[in-house]
Amino acid sequence: MLRLEPRARPSAWMAWLSPLLAVLLTMLCGFVLFLAVGKDPVASLSVFFLEPLRGLQGWSEVGVKMAPLLMIAVGLSLCFRANVFNIGAEGQFVVGAIAAGALILRIDNDANGGFWLMSLALLAGVLGGMAWASVTAWLRDRFNANEILVSLMLVYVAELLLSYLVHGVLMDPDGFGFPQSRLFSDGFLLPAILPGTRLHPGILLALGAAMLGWLFLARSFAGFRLQVGGMAPLAARYAGFSSRRSLWLAMLASGGLAGLAGACEIMGPIGQLTPSISPGYGFAAIIVAFVGRLHPIGVIFSSFIMAVLYIGGELSQSRLGMPSAITGIFQGILLFALLACDVLIHNRLRWRP
Repeated sequence: MLRLEPRARPSAWMAWLSPLLAVLLTMLCGFVLFLAVGKDPVASLSVFFLEPLRGLQGWSEVGVKMAPLLMIAVGLSLCFRANVFNIGAEGQFVVGAIAAGALILRIDNDANGGFWLMSLALLAGVLGGMAWASVTAWLRDRFNANEILVSLMLVYVAELLLSYLVHGVLMDPDGFGFPQSRLFSDGFLLPAILPGTRLHPGILLALGAAMLGWLFLARSFAGFRLQVGGMAPLAARYAGFSSRRSLWLAMLASGGLAGLAGACEIMGPIGQLTPSISPGYGFAAIIVAFVGRLHPIGVIFSSFIMAVLYIGGELSQSRLGMPSAITGIFQGILLFALLACDVLIHNRLRWRP
């Protein structure tokens, strides 16, 4: 029978092979799932995993989904490496979108947009996300509140705030009562970087954030302090590293990137404020961060996989008649597969008769 035996030391190879095995296990479980509901599993998996990558249009749509996932996941990787569990990136995403959208709606009638005003709106999104994350950081710092619960509960506050605003002061007066803001003028919309597609410069900002995150962790003393504080708090305290500084740095960086993702989303594919500006990017990015091994470069790969799952889920609904929950099912399978494969980092399988 197969048994698990503890390894003498964790396997470095398995640490990086585990996400790849998790993706393969996810595809295998998908095969069984489609077979169980009476679909051709090979054709269904082709629609789910291969169809999103057919042609330039498909790749560009994956890039549109990948941009917010990558931005948020880079920030979460910094947080989790600092042993700060920010579960509320979804709320920071929403507040960043609110801040950028409110600024655009305020100046849209008096200005024509352009590079500098779009940059100002993106900065407003960053500051909005940072402000929302600072609430969690302050409560953790001042009252030792659990950041997991606080950040998670603030997600629902942010979503209710967005709903209140689009039903009230930010509602389009000419929108026939629909809960949405006015459409932003073209001068405040991120331009397409590929003609005929929706791919916007947000993907470049996301890749830039990943590179800066890697440089921060690998090449800066502040990044070293942050990681030591997460891995060995007692050693960090002995060395004189401030846990408060690491907390605030991680939360503000994570919140700022989530807010930037929210601003890019409303200035890109959405073009206005609506009650549902996110299909759960903030929560999906948690999976992205762990599949990417909390490494700013690793999350580029994992955010691409998650973006394919989003597009594949949408295609499965339209072409195969699958329910809207199919995307969440595959995300959950991927997470559980990763947790199962991670067992092999510290253990090995042995056959014993």
